[in-house]
Amino acid sequence: MLKGITPDLILSSCALRAQETADSLAKAIGFKGAVHYLKELYLTSPDTLKEMLSMQEDEHDTLFIIGHNPQLRDLVNQLLDAEQISKLPTMGVVAVNFDIAQWSELDTAVGTLDFFIHPKQFTYYMPQQIRATLER
Repeated sequence: MLKGITPDLILSSCALRAQETADSLAKAIGFKGAVHYLKELYLTSPDTLKEMLSMQEDEHDTLFIIGHNPQLRDLVNQLLDAEQISKLPTMGVVAVNFDIAQWSELDTAVGTLDFFIHPKQFTYYMPQQIRATLER
């Protein structure tokens, strides 16, 4: 659980560093589901990322995505109503909420920024044993 949010699904780039981050995060938050490693999350366009998200099963309400910049930053900015993120640092966490019933509606949906955590802020939000796991 990250800030009270538990994912239904974790999607990660197939890049080794992203996989290590996804695995560490899943372990730290006690995620029991499978982490899906996708080559489509590695060096792809924000439009492709958005299309991939719109094809997710509707049973998943909350998705965690571990990927790469600038694609993730650009995707977040495409999905937001007004607030824009100029820099999404390594290990930055962004939560975007959508008022949709199905992921296929994502194409026309406009999200709102729930929170944006910079890596330095993890010391304030995470217990030391979890932070140590993620810093490996």
